[in-house]
Amino acid sequence: MKIVDLSKPIQYNKNDPWFMKVKIKHKPHHKAKWLLRVLGLPFKLFPKNFQGWADDTITKMGVHATTHIDAPWHYSPTTNGKKSKTIDQMPLDLCYADGLVIDMKHKADFDAITISDIELFLKKNSLSIKQGMIVLIKTGRDKFNGTKNFHKIGTGMSAKATEWLIDKGIKVMGIDSWGWDVPLPYMIEQAKKSKNSELFWEAHLVGQNKEYYHMEQLVNLDVLPYSGFKVAVFPLNIVGASAAPARVVAIFDE
Repeated sequence: MKIVDLSKPIQYNKNDPWFMKVKIKHKPHHKAKWLLRVLGLPFKLFPKNFQGWADDTITKMGVHATTHIDAPWHYSPTTNGKKSKTIDQMPLDLCYADGLVIDMKHKADFDAITISDIELFLKKNSLSIKQGMIVLIKTGRDKFNGTKNFHKIGTGMSAKATEWLIDKGIKVMGIDSWGWDVPLPYMIEQAKKSKNSELFWEAHLVGQNKEYYHMEQLVNLDVLPYSGFKVAVFPLNIVGASAAPARVVAIFDE
């Protein structure tokens, strides 16, 4: 079996904007010795080879700060008139399925991915979408992950293409850009220019009517073939959360 990691490393990066900053405090082994002493274990009873234990504390990390999966609660408090699911309510049987990569690396920045784009790719490569698959949108923008402008560049999914995937039976999908839609600053700019309130976050807001989950900030999609692998995406079980970091992997039988 071969496993390919599709998740970015969780670490401090000075170039990340404030909303993506991760801070981790690493505690060295020797500090545990003093903790044990305070808890009542005399130094003379410490094992001879005991160096103490290392420990680490995440002091800052938003659930959307790194590779993660969004729950319907992130998009809207309700889905089709009912209370939206939080990430701890995600059915685990959705988290492991056949994977399919849709290559959209040719799409220009800010040019949203359409139904026609996806259909043309599938036809050209003799691929088909089957109900229950986990679909991964490859834009190639993961190479900018960790740079100051990562959230400002790239393509993204249109509302119609998102809804089309859901109607095909796809409940879990993901992208290697910063977000599922076209870049947030661009959406804001276009909404202000056009005075059209419907331009903002249109792909996310599909979740108001149709339940689905999407991953953002995937990496290494270039390593994958278009099909012939499984995807596992198990989020942290954070009660009531809109999303959770996930270790997303592609699995191949050898």
